[in-house]
Amino acid sequence: MKNLIVNADDLGWTEGINRGITDAHRRGLVTSTSLLANGRAFQSGLAVNQNHPELGVGVHLNLSDGPPTAPASSVPGLLNKAGHLEGGPESLLLRIAARNLPLDQVELEWEAQILKIKSAGISPTHLDAHKHVHMLPGLFQLALRLARKHGIGAIRISHEESRLRSVLSSGGELNTSVLLKQGIQARGLKLLARDAREMAARAGISSPDYFCGIAQTGVLTRQGVERLLETLPDGTTELMCHPGYVDDDLRQTRTRLQGSRQTELEILTDTSVRKIVATRGIRLINYAFLAQAA
Repeated sequence: MKNLIVNADDLGWTEGINRGITDAHRRGLVTSTSLLANGRAFQSGLAVNQNHPELGVGVHLNLSDGPPTAPASSVPGLLNKAGHLEGGPESLLLRIAARNLPLDQVELEWEAQILKIKSAGISPTHLDAHKHVHMLPGLFQLALRLARKHGIGAIRISHEESRLRSVLSSGGELNTSVLLKQGIQARGLKLLARDAREMAARAGISSPDYFCGIAQTGVLTRQGVERLLETLPDGTTELMCHPGYVDDDLRQTRTRLQGSRQTELEILTDTSVRKIVATRGIRLINYAFLAQAA
């Protein structure tokens, strides 16, 4: 059986992203999403879940953008001078290596994010993280501990299968510099994640068999998605995506993912893409299926 989870990251960041994820679910392939507890459009993100209960919702653990969810006084080591979370995977990895990232504060912040989402009436299907920072040494173990503590049965393993990365990279006018940079990031995460699936299994936390979408973040093509679907392996694969509409709030953020979000929305709702799913007998699921099957 070929199972596919299509997870749209960043629910709750802006209203335009929320509308895009809703449309990608209603009219397209998106089966799952992950919610930013500190997003400026968090409340309307809750409405997406309420109006579409079949859309799985996970927690998009965040250390990189926006205000903290925990009291600022309890997580000073995670904040910049403006009082916001700030730390991409590279800078956080350097802090971990130098032993100056306060893991107790990371745990406080992440638990506050999980509790905020649960207290809003959502039962999270899984954990993943903004910019994949949950895969960093020490942080993955922390995420597993929080998943077990809060009864969250699945987690994303950002271990991009090389063959799937190659397939998904095909087609269109590819931005080779972006693909090269993100391909290096994907390989780095793969190295960090080499034991992650086994660690999750030992903790009783489920994960997909395959994952892809890192190297193609912001440069996804219809041809690449079609080839992925045509060659999807047996088992469960997660395709990470970032659909959305560009609005003023998004333009004010530092993210480079602007117009690419609407391009991804068009791909994910394309009739030819949806037809391949039907003709190939691909079963669209969300993370809740993994936890139930465990």
